[in-house]
Amino acid sequence: MNSFFRDSQTLQNFSSLFSLFFLAVYLITLLGNLGMIILIRITLQLHTPMYFFLSNLSFVDLCYSTVVTPKMLMDLVTKRKAISLTGCALQMWFFGLFLATECFLLAAMAYDRYMAISNPLLYAVIMSRRVCTQLIIAPYLLGVLNATTHTTLTFQLAFCRTSTINHFFCDIPAVISLSCSDTRLNKGVLFGLSCTFGIVSTSIIIVSYIYILMAILRIRSNKGRRKAFSTCSTHLTVVSIFYGTLFFIYVRPSSRSSADEDKMVSMFYTVMIPMLNPLIYSFRNKEVKDAVRRLTRGKNLPMQ
Repeated sequence: MNSFFRDSQTLQNFSSLFSLFFLAVYLITLLGNLGMIILIRITLQLHTPMYFFLSNLSFVDLCYSTVVTPKMLMDLVTKRKAISLTGCALQMWFFGLFLATECFLLAAMAYDRYMAISNPLLYAVIMSRRVCTQLIIAPYLLGVLNATTHTTLTFQLAFCRTSTINHFFCDIPAVISLSCSDTRLNKGVLFGLSCTFGIVSTSIIIVSYIYILMAILRIRSNKGRRKAFSTCSTHLTVVSIFYGTLFFIYVRPSSRSSADEDKMVSMFYTVMIPMLNPLIYSFRNKEVKDAVRRLTRGKNLPMQ
């Protein structure tokens, strides 16, 4: 077998109107995330650890959306909906890389918020450039571990003659289901590694926010409390949307899973979430809105 075929019925369910919709979503994703990266780069006031992490989040969102969406759009408008084994393996690897990276990047951002609120006077010292760089490198290393493990195990399997993937991209469970081999190891590793990464990253987020809440309750002024809550609310919104969809897909027992449900939820977190994240940060973050307002008014932005 030299290639897989996408589920034509899944793709035929989308009309040309949906194709235009996904194209518009992808263009907004590109503009939103690239705009966020550029805005943070050229605005001196945004050269802080929080926005350093946010620019990396935008980069990861942009990458894992690009891994899936352009190929999906191509499949929607062409008659031959095939992908080579190499192309499928690459898509699976890069998607696994950026997905796991985002999980731990969100955890690093929670830790950053904890440091900013609990130690405001020492925040710049504690969250030095070296520390921020280490907190960025670690998620990528874990992402490489995740992607390499799943892709290697998946493409060591023997695949049956039926080569139609019941999905719109090379998602791990969909590809594993095509194998004639014993896939218990693959399914166990997928469930175990997903649970481990999910538990570790969410534990970092939960513990960070417990300490954040304790720090906020010690703030005497209502204005100070509101400001502290506002700096965390955006991150909490992004975390809730992202982790909610991932746990639904990868941590549910397989007996309770539905292929159609999985495809719809996967569509949401691969196509919609990368578009929503920069919009959420733009609309709910005063500093970002101020920077955008100054830029649109043609005022010179200070640069390094």
